[in-house]
Amino acid sequence: MNISAPFIKRPIGTSLLTLALLMSGVLAFNFLPVAPLPQVEFPVIQVAASLPGASPETMASAVATPLERQFGRIAGINQMTSVSQLGSTGIVLQFDLSRNIDAAARDVQAAINAARSQLPSYLPGNPWYRKVNPADAPILIMSLTSDSITLPDIYDQANSILSQKLAQVNGVGQVYVGGGANPAVRAEVNPAMLNNYGIGLDAVRTALNAANANRPKGEVANANSAWTVNDNDQMTHADQYRPLIVAYNKQNGAAVRLGDVADVEDSVEDAHIFGLSNGKPAVILIVFRQPGANIIQTVDNVLGILPQLQASISPAIKLAVVSDRTTTVRASLHDIEITLGISFSCAPYEPPSFPASQSRFP
Repeated sequence: MNISAPFIKRPIGTSLLTLALLMSGVLAFNFLPVAPLPQVEFPVIQVAASLPGASPETMASAVATPLERQFGRIAGINQMTSVSQLGSTGIVLQFDLSRNIDAAARDVQAAINAARSQLPSYLPGNPWYRKVNPADAPILIMSLTSDSITLPDIYDQANSILSQKLAQVNGVGQVYVGGGANPAVRAEVNPAMLNNYGIGLDAVRTALNAANANRPKGEVANANSAWTVNDNDQMTHADQYRPLIVAYNKQNGAAVRLGDVADVEDSVEDAHIFGLSNGKPAVILIVFRQPGANIIQTVDNVLGILPQLQASISPAIKLAVVSDRTTTVRASLHDIEITLGISFSCAPYEPPSFPASQSRFP
């Protein structure tokens, strides 16, 4: 039986079937996933904890070690790596490929809760964790630079405006703001001046905490009505901190203000973070895509709203694309499309046929 015979006898049906297969291939091509690397889900969890002002040695001994002891009891851990630096520590847990990431996350949370009693009591917050995929990489990196606006103000606009808008774009999974920190007031206390006035560091810390606490003010009421007293007593600039009374002189009873014992200036929360773009101070926006999202479509969605993003911040801030990971992906996809077009348009070579009575040679 010749399998080609039915198709030869029915050329119209064969043509329609071929056309249907061609249209199905064209439609399916638009739904093919596009990514620079295969999507592989590694069961990896990253744990982080912060203690502002603590040295790397203190973070390693007082924070990282108790957490590592509890994490070591979790089944299925292949590798555990920790890095401690000034004011923060990070622990990366890699599990077996067969381990469910959600079940591993529950075990990690239970270990964090068990280690809480062994951590310093003055830790500002509990350690937190998140599921990460080390195979993922940023799909788009943008920079914000300005010649007249300070870096803390740029970071504040990027963190409060741009990152929120970018996170709403279809296909965007996470937006990380780097290269700076939130605005803050830094007070560098002079130990010699504190010694002269007989004041300890605890007195300065207590005064700062009491002066910057947003507490309820109460209400004023009579027999028929009640009025709530509202006031914002939080201070945001260095000029508001300098007149703050931290203690009184034991010799003459005079008030000792913060500006007398410390250099108070407007700065950032973390002065050790700094970003550069083309040699200029810059805030960096790093965009990650959602798992399974089309990388080209996601980048196109982000680039499409760049004019809106630029209009939502100060005109003195320049928003520019530093790195686009889709450049090589687009080139590879274009080559594939050309190859498919060539393979479809080129007909197979058929050698010429000669009658039986005609010779190919003279």
